[in-house]
Amino acid sequence: MRGRSLGFTPSTFSPVPVYLVRHAKAGNRSSWSGPDEERPLTKPGIAQARAITKWLSKRPVPRVLSSPFVRCVQTVEPLAVALDLKVEEVEALSEGSPFEAALDLLDEVPDHTVLCSHGDVILATVDALVRRGLAVKGQPDWRKGATWVLNRDKDGRWTSGRVVLPPT
Repeated sequence: MRGRSLGFTPSTFSPVPVYLVRHAKAGNRSSWSGPDEERPLTKPGIAQARAITKWLSKRPVPRVLSSPFVRCVQTVEPLAVALDLKVEEVEALSEGSPFEAALDLLDEVPDHTVLCSHGDVILATVDALVRRGLAVKGQPDWRKGATWVLNRDKDGRWTSGRVVLPPT
């Protein structure tokens, strides 16, 4: 077989992404009188959710997972509807959850899965991935509506990540 191609090209083994979305803009925590878990998106947040949907609906998304907090579900619900999927609510993505649970979840989901969580969980999770060798391309961005595109190789190792800036 020496000198003959086996039909593999570099793209055969290209890293594949998982999308980790920070929920879109929600109402102000201090002016919200109900339980924080029920705080909804604002009008700008709803517009962000629509823009995230427009971008991610062009990808082969097999699953949409979310923190059960209303603002997270509302961020990815339009995407799930557009793709005829259900939003799967997962406690591991809830605000205040340990990053280890989010890491375990990331390792289990299929390629191109979309996960929506909170700033604290996303920051801690990305930091843990960096400690494990993830190379971050460009400047990190932790604002609401930002999406981390996390790539893993064929062996499941997280190799690189970059941020898609939040829609305005």
